[in-house]
Amino acid sequence: MASKLKQDHYKIKPGEREPEHQYLVGRGAQINTRNKFLKDEQSKEHIEGIDDWTENNLPTQYLEQQSKTIVNKIDSPDVGMAYSMNAYAGCEHGCIYCYARNVHEYWGYSAGLDFERKIIVKMNAPQLLRKELMHPGWKPMPIMLSGNTDCYQPAEQKYRLTRSLLEVCNEFNHPVGILTKNAWIIKDKDILKELAQKKLVRAMVSITSFNEDLRRVMEPRTVTATQRLKVIEELSSAGVRMGIMMGPMIPGLNDHEMQRIMKAASDAGAVFTAYTFIRLNGAIKLLFHDWLYKNFPDRADKVWHAIEDGHDGKVNDTRWGLRMRGSGPVAQLVAQQYEKYGKLYHMNMEKVPLRTDLFRRPTEQGKLF
Repeated sequence: MASKLKQDHYKIKPGEREPEHQYLVGRGAQINTRNKFLKDEQSKEHIEGIDDWTENNLPTQYLEQQSKTIVNKIDSPDVGMAYSMNAYAGCEHGCIYCYARNVHEYWGYSAGLDFERKIIVKMNAPQLLRKELMHPGWKPMPIMLSGNTDCYQPAEQKYRLTRSLLEVCNEFNHPVGILTKNAWIIKDKDILKELAQKKLVRAMVSITSFNEDLRRVMEPRTVTATQRLKVIEELSSAGVRMGIMMGPMIPGLNDHEMQRIMKAASDAGAVFTAYTFIRLNGAIKLLFHDWLYKNFPDRADKVWHAIEDGHDGKVNDTRWGLRMRGSGPVAQLVAQQYEKYGKLYHMNMEKVPLRTDLFRRPTEQGKLF
């Protein structure tokens, strides 16, 4: 039985793929979903009347701004971090499953194509971090770079804000974590090595698939899995404690690759892991559905229903403790694989917390005794 959402929304026959010229190569989202926070807006949610739209091939825009804050407190027990900071809002990588898409609606944009093409650049991010750490009430706790969007997305090549944030952390001896799927992190190997020597940094590389046909459409502006393994190998050799994030695992698309990913990452020097089970909250539900049926019409129904089976008949579960892991037989199978292969490849064997006792403000004099 074909997905009712697909038939109702696009009015095309089940399993039928839309004409190739309508697919935006190099973008994950193919539409701009409506922003629920806006009363009056234009959105393209139907293929009818496509000739009336001329913005399909617009280049990425960088929207520079001065922000008020950069460090965010994380309350969710599912995330595994206390604080995060993001120098960029929106992400040109265009990963179709990205949970950060929904946040773009708060900025007045769509979670779809706008998320990939309108990148907000927080120009004063390093100054804001310095101000936060200088506050007398600040107590050092690891801060995660890329808690929302990738800190090494293409914008970093121009603005180097992530580099500046790392320099502030190094100056204050403040612990920091990194999550990325971009090889550009290698450009900061020098400062990462300094932080690692003081046990102030750990980094995770996101790897979801070795299937290049899948990666090119699911994560269109990212580097290959082979390049990501090279990142792990090079930084691990430099003394940086490296891990992998396998997220999300999607039944029928990439869940069967978990063992291969974990073995390859272990061979490259990764020593810890994490994973998430696909969840489609907010506008991501419509975006992923549209993407799935355009790219994999032969198995779209099977994948969609497997995702539903992993969330008690829905494609999203808001309950803490379950929303990132799912429930039911499909999600349990993924969890069992993760535990089995983690032990097999000696992952997560040793917990090494980042140091907080070295923290000092630049104006403070070092202790003599």
